[in-house]
Amino acid sequence: MKRILLKLSGEALAGEKHTGFDEPTVTRVAEQVKRLTEDGVEVGIVIGGGNFWRGRTSETIDRTKADQIGMLATVMNCIYVSEIFRSVGMKTQILTPFACGAFTKLFSKDRANKYFSKGMVCFFAGGTGHPYFSTDTATALRAVEIEAEGIFLAKAIDGVYDSDPKLNPSAVKYDEISIQEVIDQKLAVIDLTASIMCMENKMPMYVFGLNEEDSIVKAVSGDFSGTRVVP
Repeated sequence: MKRILLKLSGEALAGEKHTGFDEPTVTRVAEQVKRLTEDGVEVGIVIGGGNFWRGRTSETIDRTKADQIGMLATVMNCIYVSEIFRSVGMKTQILTPFACGAFTKLFSKDRANKYFSKGMVCFFAGGTGHPYFSTDTATALRAVEIEAEGIFLAKAIDGVYDSDPKLNPSAVKYDEISIQEVIDQKLAVIDLTASIMCMENKMPMYVFGLNEEDSIVKAVSGDFSGTRVVP
C-alpha cells in the first residue's frame, strides 16, 4: 500500500498501566512505522484518548465539555508519540481541526499531502473538532479525506469476534466480515457513524492486536492474522 491510516488505541499505548504512557510499547510502534516509511509507505495516525479520559463515563460534566477534554487528551497523546517517533529518526507533524498555538498545525488535505510528500508521518489529533463525534469517526473522516488505501486498527484485542472474548471463552474470531454485518450484529468494531462512513466510501479496515510482535508491519505487508472488515 502507498498510504494508510493507522488508528492506535490510547489504552494500548499505556500498556499494563492502562493510564498514561508505556514508553517501550510506544517505541516498538515507532520502530515498526519507521520500517514502513523506509519502504515508501505514507502513514497517517489517529490516537484515541482513553488512556487519559473517557468523557462518556462522566455523568456530572456537560457532554460538550467532556468531549472537549477528550479532544485535548488526543492532542497530548499525539505530541508524546510524535516525539518518540522523532527519537528513532522519523520526521513528523501534528495536525488539528482547531488552533493549538505553536503546538500543532491546522488540518487541511493540501497540508497533509505536502507533509506526506516530504516523507513525514502525519498525526491527526483533536478528533473532528466537534463534540458528539468519537476518534473512530475522526479516523474514518481523515482516512477518506487523505484517500488512504485502508484503515489499520491496532487494538488490545487481535481481531473481530462474534462476542466479547474476555467474557466468552468460546467467542469465534472472524477472518473477514463485511461492514454491513458489523453494523447488523452490533459488533462495535468502530462506532456506527464511522462504520457508515467507511461503507459509503468503500474504505476497508484491518483489525489486529497491537501487542503481537511486528504486528503493524505484518498487517500492512500482507502477513495478516487479524480480521479484514470489507466494504
